[in-house]
Amino acid sequence: MPPNSALYLIDASVFVFRAYHSVPIGLTDPDGNPVNALHGFARFLGDLIERVRPEHIAVAFDATLVTSFRNRLFPAYKANRDPAPEDLKRQFALCRMLCESLGVASFASNEFEADDIVGTLATRMRAQGKHVVIVTRDKDLAQLIRPGDEYWDYIGDERFAYEKIADRFGVLPERMPCFLALMGDAVDNIPGVPGIGRKTASLLFRHFESLVHLYEDLDRVLKIKIRNAGFVAAQLRDYRERAFLARQLTTIACDMPLDVDLTMLERRVPDMDALNELYDSVGFGRLLRNQAERIAALAA
Repeated sequence: MPPNSALYLIDASVFVFRAYHSVPIGLTDPDGNPVNALHGFARFLGDLIERVRPEHIAVAFDATLVTSFRNRLFPAYKANRDPAPEDLKRQFALCRMLCESLGVASFASNEFEADDIVGTLATRMRAQGKHVVIVTRDKDLAQLIRPGDEYWDYIGDERFAYEKIADRFGVLPERMPCFLALMGDAVDNIPGVPGIGRKTASLLFRHFESLVHLYEDLDRVLKIKIRNAGFVAAQLRDYRERAFLARQLTTIACDMPLDVDLTMLERRVPDMDALNELYDSVGFGRLLRNQAERIAALAA
């Protein structure tokens, strides 16, 4: 099977958190520190590389939940989330070490989120002719998909091309930030327009290209076959400022300052010495080492 020419962009948090909550907590290093998230993430990343053999791949990490530019726009952004446990923070750092040892570029920022890293890499490399596969389960990242790209829910083993995003999520990718802004997002503590849910927002953005177009012709809402159209129009009018703030929060930044070119995203031959040192330190056995050796043989 030849190497895969698409650029694979991985949203790390989805897979690290999943491993943390699903791999037995009893999996510890020789000092008794949990390494379950690292083990699960290593299995996921190794399996993906063996499965698709990407030529270009990058992993985006969240460095923090409280210092991104969105927190300056709206201090309550993600304030409803509990801080990550210390043992999980430690494992996130180990996951980045794993990526580098396995020959995979990884990125993190205190100013921007992992979504913004994915968005920036996708936009830049698409301009160089690369098709992009975004590996995640986060609906927010669907807004980045363009013709020729794919959204890959690796956990559910479902892949969605550009043409299928609206069927899966309710709107075209380009309209997703506005769609999310009207609905709000309880997970990220983003308030939307009260009384407007997924179905109503989806209907609105079948008729309007963006939030700006919606507010430029708000009276047209009354002519759309939509339940309680008068109430919806009134709510939109009353909560205009909130809707535009929410759109700033839901829009992924695709122009963050990032010193990177396509060659930096090439999958490298794993550094087996560094990888074995890491695995020795956390007490991992042959399973993951054997997989890394197979990956090294693929890349050689």
